[in-house]
Amino acid sequence: MPHRAFLASVALAAALGATTPAPSAGQSAPSAPMVIVVRHAEKAPVPGNDPPLSAAGEARARALAAALRDAGVAAIITTQWQRTGLTAAPLVAALRVTPTVVAAGGPDVAKHAAAVAAAARRTRGTVLVVGHSNTVGPLVAALGGPAGVTLCDAQYATMHVVLPAAAAGGAARLVRSSYGAPDPAVDARCAVAVGR
Repeated sequence: MPHRAFLASVALAAALGATTPAPSAGQSAPSAPMVIVVRHAEKAPVPGNDPPLSAAGEARARALAAALRDAGVAAIITTQWQRTGLTAAPLVAALRVTPTVVAAGGPDVAKHAAAVAAAARRTRGTVLVVGHSNTVGPLVAALGGPAGVTLCDAQYATMHVVLPAAAAGGAARLVRSSYGAPDPAVDARCAVAVGR
């Protein structure tokens, strides 16, 4: 199954203590949750700024729900664009959670990333963030992961799991995995940078 690698990543994170269960009485809330950042699924080739998902995108959205159904996701953050909401929709339905919408758009991507990171830090438990090709890298960095993560236009299958600093041994750590149909081969100039 395509999501086994991600489930192995989640198991690793859990072994490191990266999941953030609710604190018991007298304990303070955890400082940062484990956050899974994905790009929205494939969009339909229709005019306008807010296209729905294509058939391939709908299949990817279902694959995301299958991959994360048992991953302890407690909160989901999307943007106002329907492609992010539709990508999260199967998992939203399965988990019966109400997604938080943090508006995106405009020239200040860093401001959007900071707002998403702040919303994620207010959450207990694992958080799924569904963003866009131009926001995934800034989101990973705002969550404490490495700078320089990029996505090519044809990349949809990558999950970026940001493990919080306390669980990762003093510094936030990025674990990459994939889900759904594999991305097509990309030009070497467009490889994902992971900020080694």
